[in-house]
Amino acid sequence: MTDLLTVEDLNKSFAAPVLRDFGFSLRAGEVHALVGGNGAGKSTFANILAGLLPADSGHVLLDGRPHEPRSRRDAQQRGVTLMLQELHLLPTLSVAENLFLHRLPAKWGFVSRQRLREQAVEALARVGLESIDPFAPAGTLGIGKQQLVVLAGALAEECRVIILDEPTAALTAKETETLFSHLRRLRAEGKGIVYISHRMEELREIADTVSVLRDGKRIATMPMEETSTRQLVSLMAGRELAAAAAASSHRKDRVTLRVKGLCAGNSVRNVNFEVHEGEIFGLSGLVGAGRTETLRAIFGADAREAGTIELGLPLRPVKITQPADAVRAGLGLVPEDRKQDGLLLTHGMRVNATLASLTGVFLGTDETRRTEPLRERLEVRCQDLDQPAQTLSGGNQQKIVLARWLMRDAEVLLLDEPTRGIDAAAKETIYHLLRDLAADGKSMVVVSSEVLELMALCDRIAVMSAGRIVGEFTPDEWSAKKLTQAAFQGHLEKPEVLSA
Repeated sequence: MTDLLTVEDLNKSFAAPVLRDFGFSLRAGEVHALVGGNGAGKSTFANILAGLLPADSGHVLLDGRPHEPRSRRDAQQRGVTLMLQELHLLPTLSVAENLFLHRLPAKWGFVSRQRLREQAVEALARVGLESIDPFAPAGTLGIGKQQLVVLAGALAEECRVIILDEPTAALTAKETETLFSHLRRLRAEGKGIVYISHRMEELREIADTVSVLRDGKRIATMPMEETSTRQLVSLMAGRELAAAAAASSHRKDRVTLRVKGLCAGNSVRNVNFEVHEGEIFGLSGLVGAGRTETLRAIFGADAREAGTIELGLPLRPVKITQPADAVRAGLGLVPEDRKQDGLLLTHGMRVNATLASLTGVFLGTDETRRTEPLRERLEVRCQDLDQPAQTLSGGNQQKIVLARWLMRDAEVLLLDEPTRGIDAAAKETIYHLLRDLAADGKSMVVVSSEVLELMALCDRIAVMSAGRIVGEFTPDEWSAKKLTQAAFQGHLEKPEVLSA
């Protein structure tokens, strides 16, 4: 294989350096993975290649010729296409119009619908979407099919290099495998693929080579098959990882949260569980099982039809009709969508971390004094405490949401996908933080779509299916297979509660 893309001494700074003397090479017919902590420079590099950002200095060669795109469209015409985690399809336009938005087939100034259909059918067939109506609104498709539509559009451009930035974040396992099958075919056709992901198991399945970024520099490049996950995480973190925390010794005789008969629409049906002092209690299940809705109903973010909530030591009934009631009672919620529900994106850590602790006059100096230790504890990478959250990486945004409840000193934390979109090193930081909180007597309910994550973190795991808890497991009882089987129980004709 020959070098298709060569990068030398690439530099890019915003308020601080993001890429520093960065070097990279991609061969034709190679899947080259990029890994690194949040803020390491991966997405910045992708945006420079795709024409969304200019480099400050350095050289990029594509097929031996300078590659300095002035726009995303310019990069696409040169053969470089970027597929983002957050899709940029126009939902009200048809699939066909999205595919050929910048080059609609026209005659005498009018779009030829017949030619547009023919081109769209041909493009969609390349990614296995023959059954899709080319004139259906793009917004009516599921996320997985939308992702494949974006890929079809890239292939219609006769691209040489495809950059994928967290492409499977919103895909099911089946949709991910469909995407991978197309990437393997593209690799066989000689395309170069840059694959950015935090999911180590995906990299082992699809990547030939992996490069590690840290603080804007390339730390190492090596064959994927010769690299262990622990080695990659250590390179990303810049230190040898400590051994996993031992299982907590929570107080099984002291219940700090009891939920009885909780009902909220069709998503939450008669949910019952208890959480002990110092315990991390996991909620597993398929997407749509009711896990998120359960946390939101407990916190008062969604209305509940029935059920009681008891909280504290000793347990006491609490009336929660809105989130403010939950906060006063000692609950904290880290929501699934941090951007939509968790942050004031135009404000920095100083404001966001203190939102739940405001009582009367709260001076800026007090905010800074209380926030700076949390910034250090959580290793939040930001220029200063007032850097807008919207300019930070996803992992740093999530840490700021966690900081809010640490400052509030919430007794019980409800955490919905707390490590989604976070690199492996940052995950380790959060895992150790949660274990430290448990050791201090805090109780937690954690929702995660990653079964292995729950098994590594939790003291008990309950499985939800079709709005109900259908099984509960302890470490000596659970396995990935048992948890997965339980997740389908609510969809059987006569579901029954499982015992391990």
